[in-house]
Amino acid sequence: MELYYDEVDDDILILAADGGLNGDTAERFVAEIAALVDAGLQRIIIDCSKLDYISSFGLGMLVRLHKKMKQRGGDVKVCSLHGIVPQVLQLTKLDKLFDIHPDVNRARLAFRAVS
Repeated sequence: MELYYDEVDDDILILAADGGLNGDTAERFVAEIAALVDAGLQRIIIDCSKLDYISSFGLGMLVRLHKKMKQRGGDVKVCSLHGIVPQVLQLTKLDKLFDIHPDVNRARLAFRAVS
């Protein structure tokens, strides 16, 4: 799974999830996100509309990102799951960890509801 910056809406960073990711790029990306979180970023939405498969490595990245955000008082929402990805999250019980929404707009609204 590769994550890349899609857009910033107000104070919400929207990341798009896509195909393959190796250890080197993942470490760099997580470090970049950690720097943003350390600088005060509180809200991230991960848009999975282009994600057809997620490996254990990708799951680990999501968990690390979630943990980092929670430690800093932030939150991560996941949206637009399709294909086998929802079943993988269900089997690994990660659907209980993440706040999952049908699309980016509903994830945005969920952040506004708790503000």
